Amino acid sequence: MDAAILRLIKEKMHIPIEEGEDKRCTIGEAIQRHIQSKMVLSLSAGVGALVYELVRAYWDRRPEFTVIAPSMNLHLVALLRNRIVTKVQASFAGINYPSPRPCPVVQNAVASGAVQMQSWTMRTIPQRFLAGALGWDFMPTTSLIGSTMAEENREEFKVIDNPFSGQGQIGLLKAMRPDIALVHGAVADRSGNTILTYPLAGDAYGAWAAKKGVIVSVDKIVSTEYIRKHAHLVRIPAYSVLAVCEAPFGAHPLGVMQHGLPEFEAYFPDYDFMTEVNNATKDEEAFSRWVQEWILDVRDHEHYLEKLGTQRLMYLKGKAAPDAWFGETLTEAKGIDFQQPPNALERLVMAAGRIIAQRCKAYGYKNILAGIGLSNLAAWLAAYALRGTPHEVDLMAEIGMYGYLPRTSDPAVFSFHNMHACKMLSNIETVLGYNVGGADNRCLGVLGAGMLDPYGNANSTKISDKLYLVGSGGANDIANTNQESIVVMNAGKTRMLEKLPYITYSGERVRTVVTDLGVFEKDKGRNKLKLTAYLPSHPEETETQCLAKIKENVGWTLETAPQIKRLPPWEQEELHLLRLFDPRGYYIGK
Repeated sequence: MDAAILRLIKEKMHIPIEEGEDKRCTIGEAIQRHIQSKMVLSLSAGVGALVYELVRAYWDRRPEFTVIAPSMNLHLVALLRNRIVTKVQASFAGINYPSPRPCPVVQNAVASGAVQMQSWTMRTIPQRFLAGALGWDFMPTTSLIGSTMAEENREEFKVIDNPFSGQGQIGLLKAMRPDIALVHGAVADRSGNTILTYPLAGDAYGAWAAKKGVIVSVDKIVSTEYIRKHAHLVRIPAYSVLAVCEAPFGAHPLGVMQHGLPEFEAYFPDYDFMTEVNNATKDEEAFSRWVQEWILDVRDHEHYLEKLGTQRLMYLKGKAAPDAWFGETLTEAKGIDFQQPPNALERLVMAAGRIIAQRCKAYGYKNILAGIGLSNLAAWLAAYALRGTPHEVDLMAEIGMYGYLPRTSDPAVFSFHNMHACKMLSNIETVLGYNVGGADNRCLGVLGAGMLDPYGNANSTKISDKLYLVGSGGANDIANTNQESIVVMNAGKTRMLEKLPYITYSGERVRTVVTDLGVFEKDKGRNKLKLTAYLPSHPEETETQCLAKIKENVGWTLETAPQIKRLPPWEQEELHLLRLFDPRGYYIGK
């Protein structure tokens, strides 16, 4: 070959180790250069370091941002102070660990009018982003229909008759484009090609939709050569990135998984820190002290890591190992009294688990997606009861988890321990759009509810414009599209109401409600629940006593089946497994 031709090939075809514009800077520099007051900001999950700096930079400047986030919790709540944020669009705003409940700081901000809360669902937020990213004016959806959210968001959500099949209705979501997206990834090169590890939750749709671009923080800045080797994991291309900031443990107190990414050290969410933050949000003064200590008095991210300490950070890395759950289980099991009879919550979960398994057998359901808490634990018991039978089911979680086998020691549905046991990791749209709501889905939804009416409609969003609860999360998306829903909840006259102040999800697909006192079901062709079984609190409790208790705890006129069943007693093995799932009693109590 001609020497000049060979030289041309080598020179032109050479792939450089580093490539592209150098956009590296500190987090403080990125915020100062690119963020302006009144902007609409998209926050992806795990933007710890970026949010801390945003609070520090704007604490006394009243920027009045609009923030769009799947969940408004933990350190993000600090944005609701001092008019840093005056409008929030979210699917959940409250305390999510160790169990979901309202957050007083959020409630006070909404009640005072300091913050306007606009409620969406886990799926509809990324759907709106995707429409914006693709240049579409709207995105069709099956979510929201039948809920109060559809009415409240009517400027950005429309329901039309299906223009093709001539049957049913379809929702249209208005496209959404934030000004800037804040994203934390695992690694990126200096120009911003960014790898996000699975599960992807809302994916990079918010980043794709951002009008001005993306500010990226990552645990490590790598070479472009490394990016090319793992190009299948890159979700954000460099051209859309404004700044790249290296921030080890930048997702803290959340974690980052390692899946498919060699030479990257994962780290587990910091449950102790999360509990500390959530406890502080119960009191305005306590939360102000927490903000002062962990955000305002901290110079930068490096100082934040020093404050956390090396030992704590190394522990979080070790906890992210695939087999860490086993050692934790052995330790936690020492503190469990396995001989103690079950309490009311445990009896509820075990009864619900059996009913879920029965429905899967009877109707051939192959997938279960359960909400946080008692409903989740009941689904876990059902899945293990069906293992090794012709009726095995795959468990799912909306952030992109499919086919996981729940590990003992940690009852959190999104636990990293469970992610290691997944058959498939994807994103919200894959799980909620296809696995749960696809044309041929075989999914049973298992949901919780703050309030319920006799038709199975549920409320977990708010009681009035002044009293906010937590929001839908993925519950509305699940209830609107799966084959059937089962609700697992405590009974009570303030919870089981004739009429709800707000409908988070429709009861159209709710066929069964399992409570701590009994089971309510809908007859075929009927849309109203009736009592079909009772759950005694002890072996000697009679049917008459149980029915009297149920009537006292139901806020509507009780209808009963001609023959009311007595639910069978619990079994020792399922009780032991339940307590191993939740050894500290976060959901089932002590």
